[in-house]
Amino acid sequence: MAQLTPYVFFDGNCREAMAFYKECLGAELTMTAVGDTPAAEHMPPDAKQKIMHAALTRGEPKEAVLMASDWMGRAGFVQGNSISLSLHCTSDGEIKTIFGSLSSGGRVTQPLADQFWGATFGTLVDRFGIAWMLNYDKTPAK
Repeated sequence: MAQLTPYVFFDGNCREAMAFYKECLGAELTMTAVGDTPAAEHMPPDAKQKIMHAALTRGEPKEAVLMASDWMGRAGFVQGNSISLSLHCTSDGEIKTIFGSLSSGGRVTQPLADQFWGATFGTLVDRFGIAWMLNYDKTPAK
């Protein structure tokens, strides 16, 4: 069954915010800067220090508590566009089915596609205006 996790976007202060939440929630924090990924070559120089992805996890097995990144969308950061629902799917069939269902009557913002981190990923805004990020890790984390 797919796992739903809140995904928060920050206006350049993701690193600081997630460190704060780590302390508050007693969680483990992992972060990846844009400059440490293949995406860096497609980004402006000032974006390289921004956080592409951060995750707070707890427990065994590690369960996501909160995920985040710095906002890098074409439209500027607006507090109202700072949260997405991130759905972690368990199969190729599941991600395709759910993505198709959620996007019906809505707007696909990034079609499902294979990504450099070994997953199928896509984003959409559903017919109610809710932003979704769907991810299927083809190679489960060990």
